[in-house]
Amino acid sequence: MKKLLYLPALLVGFALCSCGGQAPESSTEAQAPTNKVGQSSVKDDLSNPNVVQVAVGSADHTTLVAALQAANYVDALSNVGPFTVFAPTNTAFDALPAGTVEDLVKPENQRKLRDILEYHVLLGVYKPGDFVNGRNLGTADGRSVSIAVSADGIVTINGAKIIATVPASNGIIHVIDQVLLPK
Repeated sequence: MKKLLYLPALLVGFALCSCGGQAPESSTEAQAPTNKVGQSSVKDDLSNPNVVQVAVGSADHTTLVAALQAANYVDALSNVGPFTVFAPTNTAFDALPAGTVEDLVKPENQRKLRDILEYHVLLGVYKPGDFVNGRNLGTADGRSVSIAVSADGIVTINGAKIIATVPASNGIIHVIDQVLLPK
């Protein structure tokens, strides 16, 4: 009989613990609603940054960030992933023929720009040591890129050299020195 009395007490204890137990520090913490929707609108300054947040924080990737916004691809890359992103630098974009970037960010070219950006994304996390010479890897747009690893360990993707690698909460970013253009 005593054992049966412990059960209700235990259930009441669990109920009290699961009710939160902590009041908000301040009633002014609620944020005003915004018109933004999607994963990229989530405000989180405590977690590790995702691939988009890393790019936004890089002075060398302002053109890439502008392209992601123009292609409406920010939310997709802000999601859980995991992603491997080949991130061309501003200098890589500057090396394209004059007017190319300006033309691609026009609203009527959004699909073409998104195809190019998806060509820079692999599903899954590929660290530098995971790349195998001569291997082709499928990109988010359904095409594939070719990996080359030189004798001294330098990795290139379709000829673009990986010049840095940065981990992110939803994948990994390989900074590259060229823009990858699908054929």
